[in-house]
Amino acid sequence: MENHSQRAARLFREGYNCAQSVFVAYCDRTGLDEQTALRLSASFGGGMGRLREVCGAMSGALMVLGMLRAPLDPNDRTAKASHYERVQEFARRFHERHGTYIFRELLGDQAGSGHVPDARTEAYYQSRPCERLVADAAEILDQMLAEDA
Repeated sequence: MENHSQRAARLFREGYNCAQSVFVAYCDRTGLDEQTALRLSASFGGGMGRLREVCGAMSGALMVLGMLRAPLDPNDRTAKASHYERVQEFARRFHERHGTYIFRELLGDQAGSGHVPDARTEAYYQSRPCERLVADAAEILDQMLAEDA
């Protein structure tokens, strides 16, 4: 049976963006159907719609964290603070592994530009760290969820 990290990597290889790959990998935990999860996370690939900002793998993981741990009471400042602490801890761990969570810094010259996604060829998969990034994001998230249980 696939774990979340393996599933996220497989989804990325199937052509989904980084955010979709991580977020959809957790449908078993969030209770969302895959179609809804794909649509909710679609805009976060390529560092938010290919803007080259926050890595989509991180965005997808934080969406999962929100679905599973975010407080519902808008006036519960303690719960909000606790949730933001988790978000920052995820960011710290991701940054520790990869040196950044900014897409254009992770990909360097390979980041490209414009709004048209790059073709998913074998050369694409070989030259980019994205498959590893989605797998690592899911691995970090699983560790944090286990620690939180």
